[in-house]
Amino acid sequence: MADPIISISGLRGIIGSELTPEIAMRYAAAYCSQAPAGPIALSRDGRTTGSMLADAIAATIVGCGRECLDLGVAATPTVGVAVRHLQAVGGIQVSASHNPPEYNGMKLLGADGRVVPGEIGNRVLDAYRSNQRPWAPTHSVGNRTTIRDPHEPHLQSVLATVDVEAIRKRHFRVLVDSNHGSGAILARRLLEHLGCRLTILGEEPDGRFKHPPEPIAENLQHVGTAVTKNSLDLGFCQDPDADRLAILDEQGEYIGEEYTSVLCMMRALMQRRGPLVTNCASSNMTKFLAAKHQVPFFRSKVGEANVVDEMLAHGAIYGGEGSGGPIDPRVGLIRDSFVGMAQVLDLMAATGKTVSELVDSLPKMAMIKDKMSLSKERLLESIDRLATQMQSDSIDMLDGVRLDWEDAWLLLRGSNTEPIVRLIAEAPTMQLARELIDRAKACLAP
Repeated sequence: MADPIISISGLRGIIGSELTPEIAMRYAAAYCSQAPAGPIALSRDGRTTGSMLADAIAATIVGCGRECLDLGVAATPTVGVAVRHLQAVGGIQVSASHNPPEYNGMKLLGADGRVVPGEIGNRVLDAYRSNQRPWAPTHSVGNRTTIRDPHEPHLQSVLATVDVEAIRKRHFRVLVDSNHGSGAILARRLLEHLGCRLTILGEEPDGRFKHPPEPIAENLQHVGTAVTKNSLDLGFCQDPDADRLAILDEQGEYIGEEYTSVLCMMRALMQRRGPLVTNCASSNMTKFLAAKHQVPFFRSKVGEANVVDEMLAHGAIYGGEGSGGPIDPRVGLIRDSFVGMAQVLDLMAATGKTVSELVDSLPKMAMIKDKMSLSKERLLESIDRLATQMQSDSIDMLDGVRLDWEDAWLLLRGSNTEPIVRLIAEAPTMQLARELIDRAKACLAP
């Protein structure tokens, strides 16, 4: 048996070789050992192995003397809202996010509905490694309670952030690709409530993905074709647990996940002022947007939990990650594709612009993501050489090594699981971004 990949907020692995019901039970027991007294919400994203793992986890929660609030198939942000609505002390989402079908995993949420921060995640990891299992005696075993409609509180929270009537008047023609994940359940209710003429691909949440589940350009070409063939206003593409959203414009062009949070922030800044937060691997578009509106801008380490920590520290009105994850604290401190859908439509209704016109109003940036074989230790040993040869305006070591220039940046981060360094560069043109990557590789070469 190989070990699953474990982070501060959960685990994931290949079913049968890295992740089994036994490992899921052990991890759930570790979470129960660290969570405050009270009920724990449980959900899954529709993968074919989700029911198997959810049953094992539910048995563990009950066996640890707690009430298991079973939400069935639901999106991760829906679980976040439900945890607060049901006054649970936390939640477990069975999901491997955008990983291939042979994977599954578990995400941990706290009582505030957010992905657990590092302090809690590390305590759970320690409990998992020490095999803590707080089994209850016969008279203290808990119950498994089915929650009939966990989606309504989330729906109402999202609707409260937009001008519903203005969107309804536009009768937007929208395609949603849920790819047989958990997203279509709420997406249909939300977009029909907003008066959209709706087409959904992969609506049944059975985990039988029609294309690789990560919502990136090379996986969504057929969706773009459907947008143009049917003369639609835009396309929304979700990952299996529906916390990420990619957007296709009216011409079927993939605009990139980096734009999702930025477009939502554009709408937010039309209504109120306050700090914005993204992680250090996300586009500079948020920085430019903050400067234009004269509001504070902050960067966090990579990872949703780190973005939320920074949002809370600075009282941010909005946050997000370049992977297509807008975070609106009015709805929840968690990435949310439904927030993205509603608020992009709200922005279109308020401005009268198409998606392509909105994108054209933002700075033109090109991003390249690459990697090379190199240990994290070797990267840190090479900082002085990078500084000398790359001649950047500034160097930041918040998370890896980030070099910034006036209109470009380069991030190098060592992997925690393999001896590679990931490189991300953004510049006004693809050629300049590639040059930054190549120069960094040359600096780091043995």
